Amino acid sequence: MANPNILCTRIDNRLIHGQVGVTWVNHLGANLIIVANDKVAEDEVQQNLMDMVVSDAVQTRYFTVQKTIDIIFKASPRQKIFLVVKDIHDALRLKEGGVPIDYVNVGNMHFEEGKRQISSTVSVDEADIQACKRLNELGVELDVRRVPNERGQNLMDLI
Repeated sequence: MANPNILCTRIDNRLIHGQVGVTWVNHLGANLIIVANDKVAEDEVQQNLMDMVVSDAVQTRYFTVQKTIDIIFKASPRQKIFLVVKDIHDALRLKEGGVPIDYVNVGNMHFEEGKRQISSTVSVDEADIQACKRLNELGVELDVRRVPNERGQNLMDLI
């Protein structure tokens, strides 16, 4: 079975918003956004709000992380997938579950109690750092970048 046509995987704790639903989708040429997150997969209100940001030409799917792992290889080659996750831990679960992710765009990991800010949009705690290191060991490039035309930074250089 062929690998799914995943154009980009992005970590953004806001999931789909203007930057993701318009700027990144247009830059990538994606026609499908898959949000892989256990809570959002069960929250139709949040899904409907996110769908309002996306063009009618782009489909959206909201799956749990496990369902994404289970079905990603059933994707059609015509599906140009933009995979969006809420945090580094969902990205790691996908990679360890066999989803072919070699590159992750780290867009937003908001600051909260117990985290330290390492860039204008990324804050991490020790658990996040361990997940980053594990993804790095698995050969995943972690690129901190808010928007496509911004120069990225290797997350491993920042932690």
